[in-house]
Amino acid sequence: MLIPTYDDMLAARARIKPYVHHTPVLTSSFLNELTGAELFFKCENFQKAAAFKVRGASNAVFGLNDEQAKRGVATHSSGNHALSLSYAAGRRGIPCHVVMPHSAPQAKKDAVIGYGGKITECEPSTSSREAVFAEVQERTGADFVHPYNDPRVIAGQGTCSFELVEQVDGLNAVVAPIGGGGMISGTCLTLSHKAPDVAVIAAEPEQADDAYRSFKAGQIIADDAPVTVADGLKVPLKDLTWHFVSNHVSDILTAGEQEIIDAMRLIWARMKIVVEPSSAVPLATILKNKDRFAGKRLGVIITGGNVDLDKLPWMNS
Repeated sequence: MLIPTYDDMLAARARIKPYVHHTPVLTSSFLNELTGAELFFKCENFQKAAAFKVRGASNAVFGLNDEQAKRGVATHSSGNHALSLSYAAGRRGIPCHVVMPHSAPQAKKDAVIGYGGKITECEPSTSSREAVFAEVQERTGADFVHPYNDPRVIAGQGTCSFELVEQVDGLNAVVAPIGGGGMISGTCLTLSHKAPDVAVIAAEPEQADDAYRSFKAGQIIADDAPVTVADGLKVPLKDLTWHFVSNHVSDILTAGEQEIIDAMRLIWARMKIVVEPSSAVPLATILKNKDRFAGKRLGVIITGGNVDLDKLPWMNS
């Protein structure tokens, strides 16, 4: 297991600079009053491809040598990593092969195709995804860029919290969503070196709480096909991300489906920005644990804004 270092993150920062946005930090006095904390939202929904995953994907794609790049890249992803890798591969002019569950949001499939990615569909389970992917990789010989269990990807994701702590002084904690753990791992990688006094807190849906259960048990517990509105957070931890979670995360907090939907709607209504359900999980957990966060300065990572506008979750809730 090759664990990425702080120097890898700094190298990633230089490598990806031409291809990613330095995203803004927004605040909301209404949400500060509602939570009793000072919230600083790092808005990766304004990132290229509307997702933080462009950072890790770009680092992997532009780190390939010319011989590797010719064969292209391949991955399996329910959405944001797929379209981010397609974006990065398109910028380098190389092929990108993506295995996606047929149930993935149409908006994310359309984005992959728009960036030039080639989709192969699978069933919405980890086992099906990995089996179909094995066939695609064997056929193409492309370089596998795992959505999160890849040192290049984690180093790239670490550039987000590097920017955040340069933009905002005196944070007590950074709260970010956790699915497979790529963003959380990158956050741990950066903050443990650059701002070791800042706690890293992961936020997870109750209906996909395998990271929470893993954290409590002290070992990886994986679910095959959890069901949650937060479609970006359905995947389990792997060995590399578990290394960072088990060593550096202070706590994992969970929120229910309605709490996530309410938090998402609150961000749309009060901040006037488009965020996807996965991005609302941190605010949902902060609202649920107000006493814990009262008076604290919190960085909140908004991980993406890829939403199917015809199927907003509160339309059915």
